[in-house]
Amino acid sequence: MKPRRYHGLKRPKLRQSWNKYNLYNIWRQQRLPDVSGRKAENMTFFQKKWRAKGMLRAYHGEHVVERKWVRMFSRRLLGVTEMETKYMAAYDGSEKAAGRGTGKDVPPNWNKDFIAKRIMTPYMQMTFAPMERRLDIAVFRAMFASSTRQARQFCVHGAVKVNGKVMPHPAYRLNPGDMFQVNPDFVMYATGVPKLDPNKRKISKKSKGFKREASAGDAETTGGREEAVAAASAEDSDVKAADVIQDPDTTDAPEPVKEDMKPTQKQIQDLIKQAKEIIDDDQSAGAKRRQMLRYFIRKARSLLSRAGRPSASPTQVLDELTKMVSEVDLARDNTKSSATESSQGLISDLSKDEFEELEHRIALHAREEEENPYDPSKPYKTPWQPRHYMSPFAFIPKYLEVNQNICAAVYLRHPVARLGRAEVPTPYNYDVSQLAYTWYLRRR
Repeated sequence: MKPRRYHGLKRPKLRQSWNKYNLYNIWRQQRLPDVSGRKAENMTFFQKKWRAKGMLRAYHGEHVVERKWVRMFSRRLLGVTEMETKYMAAYDGSEKAAGRGTGKDVPPNWNKDFIAKRIMTPYMQMTFAPMERRLDIAVFRAMFASSTRQARQFCVHGAVKVNGKVMPHPAYRLNPGDMFQVNPDFVMYATGVPKLDPNKRKISKKSKGFKREASAGDAETTGGREEAVAAASAEDSDVKAADVIQDPDTTDAPEPVKEDMKPTQKQIQDLIKQAKEIIDDDQSAGAKRRQMLRYFIRKARSLLSRAGRPSASPTQVLDELTKMVSEVDLARDNTKSSATESSQGLISDLSKDEFEELEHRIALHAREEEENPYDPSKPYKTPWQPRHYMSPFAFIPKYLEVNQNICAAVYLRHPVARLGRAEVPTPYNYDVSQLAYTWYLRRR
């Protein structure tokens, strides 16, 4: 049985993920019929509750087993009341009890054609508030991971600490005041643009068609090749028979000529030494150039170890060495003087304001290179850039206090419902949450 896609478009389910297909499904969910739409008129109350429960469970902790969530569920929904301190100091509350419960301060107007609804507190949106205490979901809410599944993976791999200790359990429930911290390299990998893998290339439709034509042409020529293959097999059998007749003691087998790799190894060692001298002595070399030289040294050392093998070919080693040197350009210092002379001639033609603007831009560029350098050894693309389609999901709930500089956050308190809003993020409306809450209220 083929597994269902995690981000499907035919039967979409909303997920806690920054995926572009999930973003499209969230946008499209506004137009699709839900449990309160026209198509739900013929559904029973049980069917509405069942469907609402499935929709919300697909978003809120779909990786959590249902029986675990049933144990976590609580019918106590936390909420707070907005209290104005100045009003409470001036009045004692008796004015609210007067006037048959409407209050003396707001006299009723019976001539109004339309009476506006009072702002209500959305308690039903707090149905999945206990799920927000889980460590993996809190890591996702703090924008340290691009999905709850990835946050769970970070916890299992030991990249998350709670109160200074490694917490490998993603189901750990946070308490008010707990601080959790994620390894910055993991956060940069999760929130940055992924690095392109040169080994994974998409096959275009043209190349697919070419392969099909080639396979068809091969099928047509197989009939003509059978005769040639039969003749070649007969010749091979004759040659093998002749080889069997020969005496192995008198037969001279050509021994492989061993190549002398000492000059090539000496050349690689000299280049490594030259790169180290540039890193240690040349103070004018920028951070990006120093990183490229260090990367060249690591590659050259691995090439040096391969050159010591008996099966090493000097031509292949020299070709690879030439390619590495051309990328780094160790002979850059020889042309430095001519480049500086030409640049001084161009700078002298600038006015004072243009020169100041040029200095400002050079300082900004140098600062960007120092803070966000190019490093090919990182698993993400450098210089670092934020992941695509990240901005619609870039929000942090109020029950978390996040410091992005050190990739740490504090779980301040449990989420609560306030007048007009709830602190549990959810893409569904109040009616769907109410039906799911009544589903879990039933006694089993």
